[in-house]
Amino acid sequence: MYSDDDDAALYDLLNAWDPGHWPGDAFYDELVAAAGSVLDVGCGTGSMLHWARENGHTGRLAGLDPDRAALARARRRADIEWVESTAAGARWQAEFDLATMTGHAFQCLVTDDELRASLAAIRAALRAGGRFAFETRHPQARAWEAWNPSNASDLTDAAGRALRVWHEVEAVADDVVTFTGTTAEPDGTVLRVDRTRLRFLDVGPLDGFLAEAGFEIEARYGDWQRGPVTAASREIVTVARRR
Repeated sequence: MYSDDDDAALYDLLNAWDPGHWPGDAFYDELVAAAGSVLDVGCGTGSMLHWARENGHTGRLAGLDPDRAALARARRRADIEWVESTAAGARWQAEFDLATMTGHAFQCLVTDDELRASLAAIRAALRAGGRFAFETRHPQARAWEAWNPSNASDLTDAAGRALRVWHEVEAVADDVVTFTGTTAEPDGTVLRVDRTRLRFLDVGPLDGFLAEAGFEIEARYGDWQRGPVTAASREIVTVARRR
């Protein structure tokens, strides 16, 4: 078996936070460094906030995630607040300058009710004029078409185990994609299968939800270099401000 703790450690290996190497990490690092207080929604193992603290952020940092195993790794730093909860379960009131959702975590909000409740809670956590920064994959790029076993990754985890990891799409229904992530031994012996649903919102519907929740768009980009959204964009990067 491959445990939840093993999976959280593997996530850190596959998604190491490094603003010096990854443009998306650098984009968020700049926003976090400039904010006095930051709430990372869907913080996972806490890599972004760990990096911020290690690199001199002296303000309030808080991470929120429903994944207990991921938070156990996040809590290796005790100088950051960690809360086990969904986005909709956040209970802060006007306490943060910036809220973030990185790693396409926003796409895990699949239903309209989840989106509305989550955006309402995030807005409530922000001070007047506070900003919410996040990204979602642009549906026009059809990223899920590359999620198949032919694109499997071979790697060695922190425990020295050789692994093969791949994804496989089960269904595409309207703007929701259901897929599995499989962790296996190199010979194909399956250790773990996780099923995920992600929502691929286009710009128009996305902005409708944001406006309804009391946000206005401050900036919108189609890539991590702050280029505009075009017919070739793979990302919709949004910085929204609380009205």
